[in-house]
Amino acid sequence: MNKKDIVIVCALEQELNGKLDGILPDPREIIYTGVGKVNATGQLTERLHSSYLHYLPEMPKLVINYGTAGSRKLPIGELVDCTKFTQRDMDVTGLGFMKGQTPFEKEVPMVLDYDHVRFNPIGKKLRCGTGDNFVQTDKDIYSDVFDMEAYALAKVCHHYDIPFISFKYITDNADEHSAGDWVDNCSDGVREFKEKVLDLIEKD
Repeated sequence: MNKKDIVIVCALEQELNGKLDGILPDPREIIYTGVGKVNATGQLTERLHSSYLHYLPEMPKLVINYGTAGSRKLPIGELVDCTKFTQRDMDVTGLGFMKGQTPFEKEVPMVLDYDHVRFNPIGKKLRCGTGDNFVQTDKDIYSDVFDMEAYALAKVCHHYDIPFISFKYITDNADEHSAGDWVDNCSDGVREFKEKVLDLIEKD
């Protein structure tokens, strides 16, 4: 794996805080999507479809998502990898579908599984539940971590057949203190992400 072959996707600039400036040969390959599934889908689709239609820039060999997340199972301050993704706020159980299952969607699995991605220096292979809400009280027994973009990014990569992995820095415990904890901790994980993940990828 080479740094010229990857795209890094992050929701907000304050999560990177300028610490990755110059880390990639082309700085445009760090994409800030904004918050939520719709923004994440739009921004990554635009990048990948440009390669699909025009061949420049080239299609990446790996999309890496870095961001912050909450967890009820993991301590604040831990950097983890996520390779399985669900849409935790999709609930059409009233029509007989499973929670997290998109109705009438036959070609995309309910759980997007990227366990097979070879580049994974952390190796926990956790499950990330994505939704357009900030988790503070609701329990989700199926997810190790909670975020607001990763499932959407994983689904775009599924569509374009691009390997995908997400690295999440735990900023809060998805409880009544989450908002304040996220504000305090959202910029703290990028140095660890650089050292434990990006520094292991060759530059040339």
